[in-house]
Amino acid sequence: MDTPSDTATSPASFRPPAPSPRQKPPSTLAMMRIVYRNPLELWGEPSYNEPWISITGGIGGPLLIANDPGLIRHVLVDNAKNYKMARVRQKILRPILRDGLLTAEGEVWRRSRKAMAPVFTPRHIAGFAGPMLRQAKAFAARYEDRIGGVTDVSRDMTMLTFDILAETLFSGEIAGDPDSFAHQVDRLFETMGRVDPLDLLGAPDWLPRITRILGRNSLAFFRDIVARTMEMRKEKLAREAAAPEDFLTLLLRAEGAEGLSRQEIEDNIITFIGAGHETTARALGWTFYCLANLPQERAEIEAEIDAVLAGEPDPVKWLDLMPRARAAFEEAMRLYPPAPSINREAMADDSFADLEIPRGTQVLVMPWTVHRHRKLWDDPEAYRPSRFHPENREKIGRFQYLPFGAGPRVCIGASFAMQEAMIAMAVLMSRYRFELLPETRPWPVQKLTTQPQGGLPMRVERR
Repeated sequence: MDTPSDTATSPASFRPPAPSPRQKPPSTLAMMRIVYRNPLELWGEPSYNEPWISITGGIGGPLLIANDPGLIRHVLVDNAKNYKMARVRQKILRPILRDGLLTAEGEVWRRSRKAMAPVFTPRHIAGFAGPMLRQAKAFAARYEDRIGGVTDVSRDMTMLTFDILAETLFSGEIAGDPDSFAHQVDRLFETMGRVDPLDLLGAPDWLPRITRILGRNSLAFFRDIVARTMEMRKEKLAREAAAPEDFLTLLLRAEGAEGLSRQEIEDNIITFIGAGHETTARALGWTFYCLANLPQERAEIEAEIDAVLAGEPDPVKWLDLMPRARAAFEEAMRLYPPAPSINREAMADDSFADLEIPRGTQVLVMPWTVHRHRKLWDDPEAYRPSRFHPENREKIGRFQYLPFGAGPRVCIGASFAMQEAMIAMAVLMSRYRFELLPETRPWPVQKLTTQPQGGLPMRVERR
């Protein structure tokens, strides 16, 4: 556990914006409005203080909010076979991702995970470092004509991480225009990425959801990109051209009776194109925003980056050589977890300690509240990268910090994301600073990821 002595030497701290815990539960109607608008604003004082909250008479049946690290381990690891993806989560994501890795279950999930695993081995991820560095440098060069100008850092990080994902996993062969892509990502998460009130009420699927109606065009845009991307690569493979052995080729070679269906391949491609880079983008944006509020911390990280870049040209090694930069990024993911909720449903009666978990219970593991829980963290609302400095890391329990989830369904791209983030931070922070403006007033909103409402308008300055 993070204790006061762990962080007493921190030179300063900053409390970035977040909803205040509710002092009393909202009415049912108010709760539905909040969940649609921004679920992060729903949670009350008990969610930040109690090990768990068990609700038996809520909408949709029994509900368990799990904050205790032991209980979280029980649900996500020790007895994971008893817990499937929760109904409400699937109703949000399946219309977008269908049988992609984030939403597939059972044998379909196992086949997809097995097919993708070779791409995310340490050897392959190390091989991505060079392309990541090239894309980060090319993206950074765009700022040269914008020094002193204003840019939306949140949108910029979406573009950067998309460029990196396209180059590494798809060898730069994704159909479509990247600028249109960024706009459609925002649109998709603004519409279909929300909880629809009808899903909370358990309404039948044939009733139209306004969120899905509004998101149809964006979803069709992504499906068209996927279809064209697959056809481009298939034509190259059919010509026996020197097609790259990347993520896309690996999936296409897995098509067949013993592997993946064409539909499953499409679903996994759209999962990675539509969401695979978004979590890293959000975490980078929040990191730059938080560091802009702590100039001393930022200056120390800049000095660390300068020293590493001056002495170590191999970007594979940067993650281990930049503990301060890594800590800043990890602390941003603590306060603004890219995936703020993990949802499960008990398939059979279960128990933990003196807690009974009936079959059908919806279990919410909320990194948003776990990462801000007052029994797990000292001064939890403060941004203090020193929590993650090497001398303090071992004091943080495995199941009190869940930026990439845990258990069998832990994020397959976690190592990829960490390497990508350190390379991006090193390149950008060695050249520029992102400074605050009066209009830099982000508000965290949950739309699949934890996004800054209104973006992150900041001024670009050369160091």
